[in-house]
Amino acid sequence: MRIGFIGAGNMATALLSGIIKSGLVNPNDAIISDKFADKLTEWKATGVTVTDDNSVVEDFADIIFLAVKPNIIPAVLKQLKGDSSKIYISIAAGVTVSFLENCLGSDKKIVRTMPNTPALVGCGMTAVVPNENVTEDEISTVIDLLEGVGDALLMTEKDLEVATAIHGSSPAYIYMMIDAMADAGVRHGLTKKTALALAAKATEGSAKMVMETGKHPQQLKDEVCSPGGTTIAAVCELENKGFASAVQSAVDACIERNNQMKK
Repeated sequence: MRIGFIGAGNMATALLSGIIKSGLVNPNDAIISDKFADKLTEWKATGVTVTDDNSVVEDFADIIFLAVKPNIIPAVLKQLKGDSSKIYISIAAGVTVSFLENCLGSDKKIVRTMPNTPALVGCGMTAVVPNENVTEDEISTVIDLLEGVGDALLMTEKDLEVATAIHGSSPAYIYMMIDAMADAGVRHGLTKKTALALAAKATEGSAKMVMETGKHPQQLKDEVCSPGGTTIAAVCELENKGFASAVQSAVDACIERNNQMKK
C-alpha cells in the first residue's frame, strides 16, 4: 500500500508521522507534496518521496490525502485526474462528499474526514465519512491508518457537521479553559508554568476518567464535590456565570459557520 499527502502542513505532518510510526506504511511507500520547499526539507531525510507536483502524488499513491485548506481544495482537485482504483481522503472542513464527487467523479472512492490537532501528539480523534464506492475492507484500512494518531470514528456526513464543533474545534475551547485556570493560579501567587502544568494535567486526567471508567461526566463531577466543600462552591459559581450555556453556544456558532462554509 502506497500513501500520498497533498499538503505538508501541521495536520499532514502529524498524520503521516503517525502512520509511519505505527508501522502500517514504510517511508519508501509514502510521498508528500507542497508548493513551499521548506515544508518538505525534513521529509527528505526520512525516505519519504517529496515533490511540488500534486499529480505525481496521485500517480504514486493508492490512498491520497487531500491535506490542504478548504479554499485551496478546488484548485488542487483540478490538478488531479481522478482514478476509480484509488482512495481520496479529504481533511478539509466544510468540503462535502458531493463536492468532491462532482470534481473527481461520482464513481471515485472518497472519504471525508475531520481530524483534530491533538493528532500532533498521537491523541487525536478523526471522524470518518466514506462514500458508497468505498468497500468495507477499504474503510477498515482507512480507519487503521487514522488510528496511527489516535482514535477514528465512522459516522454519517450529517453527524460529522456536529462532530466538527465538538471534537475538531473544541481543542481551542479547552485551551482557553486551561489558560483561564492558569491565570487564576497566577493571580493567587503561582508561576504561570506551574499553574499551566496543574491545569493541563487535570484536564488530561479528567478526559481519561470519562473514557476509561464509562461513568457519565455528571457522576464524575459529583464524586469530586464534597458537601459544603471547595469544589461545589466553584461548580455553583460556574453555573451562575452560565458556563454550560456558553459552551453550548460556542458549539452552535461553530456548526453555523461550518454550514456557511459548505455554501
